[in-house]
Amino acid sequence: MDETEFWEIVDSTREAAEGDPEDQADQLVERLLQLDPDSVLDFSRHFESRYNRAYRWDLWGAAAVLLDGVSDDAFDYFRCWLIGQGREIFEGALHDPDALAELLDDFDPDIDGDGEELGYAADEAYEQLTGVVAPALGIASQPAEPEGTPLDFEDEAALAERFPRLSERFGGE
Repeated sequence: MDETEFWEIVDSTREAAEGDPEDQADQLVERLLQLDPDSVLDFSRHFESRYNRAYRWDLWGAAAVLLDGVSDDAFDYFRCWLIGQGREIFEGALHDPDALAELLDDFDPDIDGDGEELGYAADEAYEQLTGVVAPALGIASQPAEPEGTPLDFEDEAALAERFPRLSERFGGE
């Protein structure tokens, strides 16, 4: 599976789910069940490598603005959700996390920002196809610490200064 096919699957499942991350995860499992097990593992490698690329302080700060604070687990789920938004939004956010203010049509913190189930979709499909747990993917794990300069997520003024467009459009009251 190449990168184009990976993103096509992500996009088609998001569109079918009308943007709902839980429905998208269900759609993704169904779509992956149409593939052979090796292709499902390829999809999983693409997903995991992007998940690891997004382990960055600046993206964590952007998530903190969007979600009005974000724990370690919530940031993990945010990264899955970000991948689920498709190539343009994902790559745009990596290039400039503050650009999410323009890249996202809207953002409802009760629905958006949590793509936990997306992170398990390939594993679930692989297990349904083969009856066994997916093997190790053979790719590097995420680093012990996020890339970049740490941010103080409790300092709302610093976050607003670092992410002015996100803060203005989606920041708390």
